[in-house]
Amino acid sequence: MKKNQLVQNTIDFVKDELKNAEGGHDWFHIERVFNTSKLILKHEQGNSIIVQLAALLHDIADPKFHGGDESLGPKIAEKFLESQSVDEETNAHVVNIIKHMSFKNSLEQNGEKFTSKELQIVQDADRLDAIGAIGIARAFNYGGFKNRELYNPEIAPNLNMTKEGYKKSTAPTINHFYEKLLLLKEKMNTPTGKKLAEQRHQFMLNYLEQFYKEWNGDTE
Repeated sequence: MKKNQLVQNTIDFVKDELKNAEGGHDWFHIERVFNTSKLILKHEQGNSIIVQLAALLHDIADPKFHGGDESLGPKIAEKFLESQSVDEETNAHVVNIIKHMSFKNSLEQNGEKFTSKELQIVQDADRLDAIGAIGIARAFNYGGFKNRELYNPEIAPNLNMTKEGYKKSTAPTINHFYEKLLLLKEKMNTPTGKKLAEQRHQFMLNYLEQFYKEWNGDTE
């Protein structure tokens, strides 16, 4: 099968699988990560087909929408790639990227480790979609989906979050900025990812400054 056809088949599959997904983790999130991955790939060395497939399939079954099951996404991706007659090495690489790219796994001190240039590229693209203007929109969309408070001055952010603590957190959405979003700039893997993160990070800082002004009734 030609690579272009494989990518198109994967797009069609993901669109169908995520047609009823929560707004911050839907097809449009996948499309943004896919496009940003290709942008980073223009400046970094990596296997194009692995990057594209991993970007498209990385959230095919996000654990937080499937009872915390971290094995489901990799299984669905592996089965789909087998159905497309993708070679075993490529399939295994894409599945490993899906298993290891999430932020919460970076909080696990003794977890299984895997890395590759392709993982770094897709991970940067995914993290870029979690910050900046779209990152803010996604955070509040998910907070609304979970019926969380916008902000509660009496609930301090947990700056020493474990993986299990992160998964179980019900904290206000503003806390999520300090527990994850503002940390991502320093977690970028590639020079291109680091460069793209700068402006988005600053946008979030500006947003928080304005948020607190309005919260406290001080907008002058």
